[in-house]
Amino acid sequence: MSVQDHRAFRPAPAARPVTSAVSPWLRWLSEAVWFVEHAFERARADAKPEEDTRVRIVVIQAVFIGIFVLLAAGATRAALLTQAGGVGSTSVAGALQRADLTDRNGALLATNIVHYGLYIDPTEVWDRQAAFTQIRRALPQVSASRLRRVLDGERRLIVQPGLTPAEREAVHALALGGVSFEPEDRRVYPLGTSAAQLIGTADTGGQGVSGAELAFNDAIRAAGAQGQDFALSIDLRVQGVLENELGLAATEAGARGAVGVVADATTGEILGMASWPTYDLNDRGSAAEGATLNRVTSGHYEMGSVFKTFTVAAALDTGRADLNTMIDASEAYYIGNRRISDFHATNKILSLEDVFIHSSNIGTSRLAVEMGADTMRDYFQRLGLLDAAPIELKESARPRRPRQWDDSTRASLSFGYGIMITPLQMTAATVALVNGGVYRPLTLRRGGTGDEGRRVVTPETSSAIRQLMRANVLRGSGRSANAEGLRVGGKTGSANKLVNGRYDASHGVGSFASVFPADGPDDARRYVVFVLVDEPSQGSRLGGAVAAPVVGRVIDRIAGFLGVPRRIDPPVPAEAAA
Repeated sequence: MSVQDHRAFRPAPAARPVTSAVSPWLRWLSEAVWFVEHAFERARADAKPEEDTRVRIVVIQAVFIGIFVLLAAGATRAALLTQAGGVGSTSVAGALQRADLTDRNGALLATNIVHYGLYIDPTEVWDRQAAFTQIRRALPQVSASRLRRVLDGERRLIVQPGLTPAEREAVHALALGGVSFEPEDRRVYPLGTSAAQLIGTADTGGQGVSGAELAFNDAIRAAGAQGQDFALSIDLRVQGVLENELGLAATEAGARGAVGVVADATTGEILGMASWPTYDLNDRGSAAEGATLNRVTSGHYEMGSVFKTFTVAAALDTGRADLNTMIDASEAYYIGNRRISDFHATNKILSLEDVFIHSSNIGTSRLAVEMGADTMRDYFQRLGLLDAAPIELKESARPRRPRQWDDSTRASLSFGYGIMITPLQMTAATVALVNGGVYRPLTLRRGGTGDEGRRVVTPETSSAIRQLMRANVLRGSGRSANAEGLRVGGKTGSANKLVNGRYDASHGVGSFASVFPADGPDDARRYVVFVLVDEPSQGSRLGGAVAAPVVGRVIDRIAGFLGVPRRIDPPVPAEAAA
């Protein structure tokens, strides 16, 4: 048969596919495949195997080039377009996905660092006793009983979570069979003990457990998913000063505990919150008893004479008294068989200003009885003294309130007995009295909540309270809180604790509530600092001696951070000081 005849019997090529009903790119792909198949058949029919091979090489090259281009495009997109921590990022599988926690200026408070879990498959361990000895030598913190139990078992189990990269390398260098590691994204706190109770902790599952970690749990996780930080309102510089001065004073006084708060009276932002003693957030298990308690939010105290600020404010705001109103404190005041006297007795008739400066129990008791139960309860309610302080922290506790509001109870309330509140409540109420008379929720959110608040006293009452607080620092029990040029105002508080049914002078608290600068218009930027020392056992237990000096030193050190200028006051005349 001739070549021509042979070609006559050549198999007909496959029918060209019909693609009119499909999209253009599918039509192009179908035609390309048809062309390649036709080229292979034609090469075989023409007895040109080298052409067939050449076509196959070209096709393979095209496929590899296409794959390479796709991989390169994917790598470029991942490197340039994927956000940190987002989908497609290189974060550890099962990561907590919690944002870094920072202070208001971006200083790091909490972050995630990759640790490793140590796993052992005992079926792959050659010498279990040798493995036990070597791992214990490399990781002394590993539980011997746990390690032995895993090595003596028959399945792969975790031996120790949370290994640092250095610890992982130490075990890896042993080259033991059956030993493996799995990455864990663990929450760490680089500052250790600083702001521990405020920051709180998160568990290994990425959920907040306490403090700000719990309060802002959803927001922190959402920020982490976006690769962003989450900022709190606190200023680490202010926090550091507060903790330093508070810890020093509490140690010198042999105190059971101490608290300190610094708040922006304009926005309600917490700039510093300290509870002493503290503990290391990275080693909660070794915390001393009571150290994990946030005494600012959860500690209950009868505050003593700092409550006289609230009693006087109610009297001024209702018009029942003004600064020149005269009140008889020349002798003890009796309510039934109960005798009320003054610790700093003057034995004379006092103006309302002198009642405040001399901290007269008699004077405020008379005011409370005259105002009546409804008025007293109304102002305590307005100032947030009868409910938990509104703040994001879940630990904010309700006060222990009086059951009745008779004359004797109101007299006690007027100078800080008969009700137990938290330092957070005390701070919020003081903020409302000095910022022009508006109660705003305290907040740990940078920039504040935007809540305009509610009016609790008139601007005139607020101005009068600041004037009284300033006078008390210049010539009253708060003199040791004065900071040169910063116009500090404040009120001392001293109270005995109820022990076995009786008030015991050896178990007491000393406190000081302050504002600076106390002068200027209502809308001026000012700050509240509150300090309480719980059960000081050495030296004086009075607030003017144990708490007021701490406040003065804190204000003196933080004023520059807050941009409060110093203005030197003229000297107080000798007769006024006397």
